[in-house]
Amino acid sequence: MGHTATSFPGRTDDLAAAGEDAVRLARGLVRRDSTNHGGGRGDERAAAEYVAEALGDAGLDPRILESAPRRANVVVRVPGTDPTAPALLVHGHLDVVPADAADWTVPPFAGEIADCPVTGVPALWGRGSVDMKNSIAMVTAVVRHWARHGLRPRRDIVLAFVADEEDSAAYGADYLVREHPGLFEGCTTAIGEGGGETIHAHSASGKPVRLYPVGAAERGSAWLTLRARGTAGHGSRPPGDNAVGALAEAVARINRHEWPLYLTPVTRASIDAIAAALEIERVPGDTDTDETVAALVEKLGTAAPLIGPTTRNGATPTMLSAGYKVNVVPGEAVASVDGRVLPGGEEQFAATMDELTGDHVTWEYAHGSPSVVAPVDSPSFAALSEALLFHDPGAHVVPVCLAGGTDAKVFARLGIECYGFSPLAQPEGLDYTNLLHGVDERVPLEGLRFGVRVLDTFLRA
Repeated sequence: MGHTATSFPGRTDDLAAAGEDAVRLARGLVRRDSTNHGGGRGDERAAAEYVAEALGDAGLDPRILESAPRRANVVVRVPGTDPTAPALLVHGHLDVVPADAADWTVPPFAGEIADCPVTGVPALWGRGSVDMKNSIAMVTAVVRHWARHGLRPRRDIVLAFVADEEDSAAYGADYLVREHPGLFEGCTTAIGEGGGETIHAHSASGKPVRLYPVGAAERGSAWLTLRARGTAGHGSRPPGDNAVGALAEAVARINRHEWPLYLTPVTRASIDAIAAALEIERVPGDTDTDETVAALVEKLGTAAPLIGPTTRNGATPTMLSAGYKVNVVPGEAVASVDGRVLPGGEEQFAATMDELTGDHVTWEYAHGSPSVVAPVDSPSFAALSEALLFHDPGAHVVPVCLAGGTDAKVFARLGIECYGFSPLAQPEGLDYTNLLHGVDERVPLEGLRFGVRVLDTFLRA
């Protein structure tokens, strides 16, 4: 790409109004409760109508596509000036996880603005303010800014704001890819959630360092159902094949299991880049061991969560179900396990689950989604990096593998290279990662304004 500070298009326009528009739009989206309770129980319609109206005000003609009653998706194509240029997909999800108002400092769907108790900076509070109505608001504000100033991107940009990311994607991205793939014609690259926020760290010499992770891979999801069957009977005369006991032993083995080190090329690149930014000596990658990687991660401080969860596959027991009365031995016991699988680690994961469950417990996929990988040496990654560094010179952009999953796993089925990029300036001291799905979710207002500026730069590059 090779952009310099003076070569980005339209650097003289005033984006301050767009920043305030992003704040207003984010508040409006938070106030439209789009809770996804799972199992098909969700309602994104009000949020979809709100963002569609905002895009319509920009002269666009967004489509609201319902996969089921009230399970709404918004898709629109913003035409570019170069019809030969590959199109870009920008995706985000409208649904949010549940929030219990009794646990919150402010009502989770009120969209209140108040100072953050940790940093003292003004922030928008509410469920979805971080995950990820903030990003939808910023992108929409940028497009509305273009309409006001008569600006157009170089390439076509497809916006897809979808339902059901917080569950199976069946009512959202998966529905669109299956039923309406033509909406994404020409898209070769995509950006979505999973990167672009400030991580404040310190170098080995104590110097402050600002990192911006960009998602270039993510672990696949493997939600498993474990099932043990035995002989039902009376609790006072237990059978030899107690289903509860067999399942409990398998769950305990899974819980204790220490997965071996498994470094993908993206994770190696991430370790190298973060170590270099923090001036930490890095042993050659081909000599990595559990001990050397663990020692290195320990030195990374606040940057350690960018690496730690993605150095190996994982499986976490999450649910147990068996029996209906204390003195009755049930004939079946069931457990749920949340598995996460690195790119290329599928065979290892399956073989390990066979071993850990043993002869008396079966396992199957309740829901599975593949891992995702995009190149870190591509022009797209370079453009993402340059847009961030244009607005925060001296920072360091690093590739990462995401520990969790996003809708990228669905859009990648169309052959689209997917990156996690939702730029957001964060003040030091704010634990952004723990706000995801957490109580008192909130986003700094200045973070939204910064994100608007970075997105405008990248989307028009």
